[in-house]
Amino acid sequence: MPGLVLLGAATGLRPGELFGLQLRHVDLLHVTVSVEQQIQQTAKHGVYVCPPETERSHRTVPLPRMAVDAMKAHLRDFPADGPGGWIFTAPQGGPVVYTHFMYGSWRPACAKAGIANGTGPHALRHHYASLLIKHGESAKTVSERLGHTNAAMTLNIHTHLWSDSEERTRAAVDKAYADQSADAHAQVDEAA
Repeated sequence: MPGLVLLGAATGLRPGELFGLQLRHVDLLHVTVSVEQQIQQTAKHGVYVCPPETERSHRTVPLPRMAVDAMKAHLRDFPADGPGGWIFTAPQGGPVVYTHFMYGSWRPACAKAGIANGTGPHALRHHYASLLIKHGESAKTVSERLGHTNAAMTLNIHTHLWSDSEERTRAAVDKAYADQSADAHAQVDEAA
């Protein structure tokens, strides 16, 4: 399921949110994906469609070009059955179920690639967050994209990904005082 993995890496959606995507949630014209539901699996309830994890988890996430290309290729090879059709389907039909995905697709692919056995599909979400942080997105934006309750939650989980700011702090103060010094020198030169 390369389309599912690429979409997860490009959007940071939780595994259940990816499994819960139907064609109506993907807007290739406006290059977005809407998170409106998820697929969950529990011993008590079996497999069921339910709302996202929190109210803030309802969100619209921008699709980068590589995700649009992956979705187009996936939908060409595995067309969804109308607007309510699942984007990603289990081999027997219906939505993908987490345990079947883990044992049937994810773990065998990880073993083949030499990736540690404890790495789960949630790692795609962390990858997405790290890309946003590396490229300067604020904690607020990262929080919104991930559907976290608030930016504090994002900082609690991902704070280690923001680079050490000691050098940036020094540079900011030095630049501020260098600018003031340059302004003072310019005023002295004008007065002379």
